[in-house]
Amino acid sequence: MSKRNSQSAKTAARERLRQERERQAKRDKARRQVIVAASVVAVLAAAGGIGYAVVQANKPSGWEAVKDQKLVKPANTTGADGTTVVLGKSTAKKTLAMYEDPRCPVCAQFEQSVGPAVKKDFDAGKFKIQFVGATFIDNNIPGVGSKNALSALGAALNVSPEAFLQYKSALYSTKWHPNEQDDKFKDDAYLIKVADTVSALKGNAAFQKDVKNGTFDKWALVMNDKFNSDGKKYDFQGTPTLVMDGKKVTGSDGKNAPMSAEEFDTALDKALKG
Repeated sequence: MSKRNSQSAKTAARERLRQERERQAKRDKARRQVIVAASVVAVLAAAGGIGYAVVQANKPSGWEAVKDQKLVKPANTTGADGTTVVLGKSTAKKTLAMYEDPRCPVCAQFEQSVGPAVKKDFDAGKFKIQFVGATFIDNNIPGVGSKNALSALGAALNVSPEAFLQYKSALYSTKWHPNEQDDKFKDDAYLIKVADTVSALKGNAAFQKDVKNGTFDKWALVMNDKFNSDGKKYDFQGTPTLVMDGKKVTGSDGKNAPMSAEEFDTALDKALKG
């Protein structure tokens, strides 16, 4: 082999090696670019995921979210927000407003001791009943039972006034009304169990669906707003409170609702004449 051919072979070999190195360098550069791009995408995705998680975490949940829901008014209500609940015979000239919180132990005591006297005079047409529900105990003793039970009462009212009154009585009964420290009314299953003692609500699929879906949750909150507004108007904060013709109907102490049938009869006679 001549020196010339040998030199040409070496030159060609070096050129092939150079070209191969360039191709490898290009492949390495392309690989690095892919890795960097993928890393950027991963970082952006992670950031987006964190941002989404933060947004979701800051979204209202539970009863806070209910504030933004659409208001559904139960049947048998009037007024722009459906918070005027007046029941009874159209011939009754007077209206007794009753302010009650479902979890309130004194309301339960009132319903158990005075409820029969109220029902007797109501059935006799001496007055209509205007119901105003409150949920303040959920704030004083943390829980959601007052709101949840008030929503369920809305579902009962949506069935009929009679179902509403019977269900309210059942919720306040000695058998079903829990200690205010025990937030049993937060459970839909418990509220439905109590409802099954009322003939119009027993096995009532529509009623049960409304309770489970919280159909009248927003209504319960708006009803509590009415309680707060009327409380300022008539100067009261607690339950039970009775009002007729803009004046509180009280027992012998002149401050609180009558807590016996005898006190109620006396107070009612005075209110009806007023």
